[in-house]
Amino acid sequence: MTTGGLDEKNRRFYDTLWSKTYLTSPRRFNTWPLASSLARSAPMRLEVGAGMRPRLPIAGTHFVDASPPAVARLNERGGIAQCGQITGLPFADGAFDLVAAFDVIEHVEDGRRAFAELCRVLSADGCLAFSVPLHPAHWTEFDDYVGHARRYVPADLLELIAANGLFVEKSCVFGMQSNSPRLLRFTVKGLTEHQSMAIRMYNWLFLPLGIVLQKPLKFSEGLIELEGVHEALLVCRRKGRTGSPG
Repeated sequence: MTTGGLDEKNRRFYDTLWSKTYLTSPRRFNTWPLASSLARSAPMRLEVGAGMRPRLPIAGTHFVDASPPAVARLNERGGIAQCGQITGLPFADGAFDLVAAFDVIEHVEDGRRAFAELCRVLSADGCLAFSVPLHPAHWTEFDDYVGHARRYVPADLLELIAANGLFVEKSCVFGMQSNSPRLLRFTVKGLTEHQSMAIRMYNWLFLPLGIVLQKPLKFSEGLIELEGVHEALLVCRRKGRTGSPG
């Protein structure tokens, strides 16, 4: 379990957000070509912390989320969802062919434990797809407000991946969040002072507009150059498997 005030802050924020929003089909996100392709060869798959924005196909996918409103909606759509924490996943070792965690690990105080849990439930030939924000220098009020514990230093992220016996198969620039500090400060002000109105605006204007303006993800083999990249999506596999670099 995550501990302390950050865990409670995240629970309150996302319970409020998800109870006032709708479940978005994963087909609407630019991650769908990747997610659907990976899912075709992964009958046992897990997405952690999907909320109301799942990226893997919902039907038949296992989900773990801290928010009861999100769990209820995912189950209504054919998911196999349960409440839980990323730091203590309720599954056996090597249970899943595909594990996904988009915009999740950075919310957890004990990030190393969270990442280790994702790897623990990953099968020997499995695939881990995840995204994280990068560079502490890019920290904004928005990171604070949405409950981030960190932005990753690229070297630390690579060390974490290697320490868990993985290598980066491919990667790309990722993220729907604006990088404008002024706009992010305005967003936080709206969410703080006029939360209900701000959530309605997000649900019915900014999210749909963001989806329309998404660009196709451009993957490169291995790890992309991360200098100046605010967020990255990485697809990782086990070292030692056929075709791996080690």
